[in-house]
Amino acid sequence: MKIKCFVLPVLLLLPALAFAQTAAEMDNLLASGTVSAAQAARFVLGAADLLPQGLSEADAENAAYDTAFSNGWVKAAPGESITYKETAFLIMKAFNIKGGVMYSIFKNPRYAYREMVYRKLIQGRTEGAMPVTGARFLLVLDRVLRYAERGDTQ
Repeated sequence: MKIKCFVLPVLLLLPALAFAQTAAEMDNLLASGTVSAAQAARFVLGAADLLPQGLSEADAENAAYDTAFSNGWVKAAPGESITYKETAFLIMKAFNIKGGVMYSIFKNPRYAYREMVYRKLIQGRTEGAMPVTGARFLLVLDRVLRYAERGDTQ
């Protein structure tokens, strides 16, 4: 019952993602214990409009992962669980979010995570090395979309 009370508001808060991902893709993400690097790339790059339209779910996931991996935005294997710091780095690169002094100098997952915590895009009891669950991933992505919509990416 608790999970249904949590998941329903998450799904209602994501109108910006509704057109980019199908309900089946979101169900798969929520049903998974942790988010894989390929799933994260699919949702982040899709939300940032960096994927071509009209791809099937599998093709979109492969294209997104290949793009993220080739740009150095993700280092985990496609089926490997992604951590908060890797997710933060992927999001900051895909949405072109500028960071603080340390992120500007080093541009690595550690400082991307710290920057997103500072900006309250990642909230709650988290640690950079923790794997991200599907529900938490969608909450973070929702906050990022709202943040980007306001034009606060500087």
